[in-house]
Order: sequence, then C-alpha cells, then structure tokens
Amino acid sequence: MSATALPDEPTSEGAAPAVAPVTRSVSPAEAARLLSRIGLGLLALVAVVALVMAFTLGQKLDSMQEQLARQSGDSVAQATEARALARQAQETVRDTAARLALAETRLAEVALQRSQLEELMQSLSRSRDENLVVDIDSAIRLALQQAEVTGNVEPLLAALKAGDQRIARAAQPRLAPLQRAMQRDADRIRTIASGDNGEGLQKLDELMRLVDDLPTLNAVAVRGLNENTALAGVIPADAPWWQRALLMVRQEAQSLLRVSRIDRPEAALVAPEQTFFLRENLKLKLLSVRLALLGRQVDTTRTELAAVSATLNRYFDPTSRRTQAAATLVQQLQAQVKATTPPRVDDTLAALATAAAGR
Repeated sequence: MSATALPDEPTSEGAAPAVAPVTRSVSPAEAARLLSRIGLGLLALVAVVALVMAFTLGQKLDSMQEQLARQSGDSVAQATEARALARQAQETVRDTAARLALAETRLAEVALQRSQLEELMQSLSRSRDENLVVDIDSAIRLALQQAEVTGNVEPLLAALKAGDQRIARAAQPRLAPLQRAMQRDADRIRTIASGDNGEGLQKLDELMRLVDDLPTLNAVAVRGLNENTALAGVIPADAPWWQRALLMVRQEAQSLLRVSRIDRPEAALVAPEQTFFLRENLKLKLLSVRLALLGRQVDTTRTELAAVSATLNRYFDPTSRRTQAAATLVQQLQAQVKATTPPRVDDTLAALATAAAGR
C-alpha cells in the first residue's frame, strides 16, 4: 500500500500551507504477501532461536555427559578401591579372628594351668598346715600326759612355746586362733604354777627355820631347863641371893627326876649326838619337798610331806608350840598339794580340733 502525492494548494500570504491527508488503497494480494513475509521472518527467527537453544542444550548435554562420565569413572575407581579395602578388611578380620581364637586358646590353657597350680599350692599348703597341726597336737598331748604323770609342767610349757614358734614361722593366718589359744594356756599354767609355788615355798622356808628350834622327845633336861628359866623370869631381878640360891636348888632337884609318858620308845632312845643328824634328815626331806613342789610332782610332794609329818610326830615333842606350828604348816602344805589341779590346755585342744577340721 502506497500514498499518492497531491499538488500544493495556494496559500494566503503569511499563512502556513495546510497539509491534507493522503490515503492509498492496498490490494489484498499485497497484504497477503506482506503477512506471509512477516510470518516467514517470524518462523526464521523462531528457527534461529531454536537452533541456538538446541546448540546450547547440546553443549550442556555434552558437558553433563562428560561430567557424568568423570563421576562414573570416579565412582568406578572408588568402588574398586572400596572393594579392595573391603577385601583387605575381610582378610584383616579373618587374621584378627584367627589370632583372637589362638589367644583365647592360650588364655584358656594358661587359666587351666593357673587353676591347677593354685589347687596344687593349696593342696601343699593344706598338707603342710595339717602336718604342722598334727605335730603340734602330738607334742602337746605327749607333754600333757607327762605333766599329769610327773606333775611337772615345764615340758608342757616347752611344747606350747615350741608350737607357738612354729606357727609364727609358718605365717599362716588360719592358724592365728590356735596360736592365741596356746599363749593363753601357757600364761594360765605359768600363773597358777608360780602362785602355788610361791606360797608353798614361803611355808617351807618357815619350816626350815623352825627345824633347829624344835624340841625332841629325848631332850628332857633341856625342856626342864627351859621351863625353869621361864619360871626364873618371874622372880624380880633385885631378889636377894638366898632366893636365887633356892631357885637353883629347886631347878636341880626337878632335873634329877622327871616322870612322863612316852608312847614311842625309839624316840627316847635316840642319843643326844644323833639329834643333829635327825634335824639334818628332816631338812633334807624338806628340801625334797621343795624340789618336788618346784617340779610340780604332786605325788612326790605328798609322799615327802607325809614323811615330814611322821618324823615330827615321832621324834619331836607334840606339846611344844613350835612343834605344833610346824605340824600346822605341814598340814597346810598337804591341803594345798591336795587341792592342786592338774594342768589343762582345753583352749589349745579345741583350737587344734578346729584347725584339723579345716575351719
């Protein structure tokens, strides 16, 4: 469609020329051609844009394919490495499992050997403790029998001390109650023995002092002289000479003749020079009593005390206060010996029974 130019129209002077619109008619063919051209241009533009986009997408796809290929390669390499590591890990696990099984086997063997060794050590320890207990029990029972027979507690105390020392060297806590029981029994026996002996020895010493002053049955003149001397003590010291002379005459007259009853003639027939040996014999018997008392020999002590009592009653004056005091001391000693109980070790025997039972 085109416009047609029109001729200029005359204008008035001083006025602008007026432009009139120009109209041109366009044919339908031309309009169709114009539209077809426009459509072709649009199609060409669209095609170009599509080509550009297709090329861009192709490049993107290529880059994505390359990236995917690289990632796939990396994944394959990683998978291969992972399989190698897994295979290595499996081998390590198998090796570790084998070593662990071997270690468990050796540990079980060591545990078994240790348990066997502990049982052997316990068996040896029990055997040693049992032998020790049996030896101590035998020694104490033998010493106890000896003490009961002889009355001497020294072997029993020695057996208790030896057993205490053996337990101390063994250093077994299980035998500590036995050691304490032995110590208690030893202390009790030692205390009883020392207490009884102390009192008895004091009485024996007193008897030894009285022996030299005991009047014998054949010492008639001596007794009369002693009695007269006692009577003389009643006379004042400032008495005249004739009273003293009469007293001496009276004493001499009384010493010339004395009538008395003697139940044991052998005592009166003892010569005066034999009185010394009689007293010394009595002292020897008292020394025998001392030794028997120190040795805890009850039967021997009783026998010797009976001999001492018989000597006092046979050869010495029973009416004298000294003789009566000596006889009283002998009776007290006999009662003390009679009341003496045999040594007992009940705590030790009970502890030995408990140790032998394994408790």
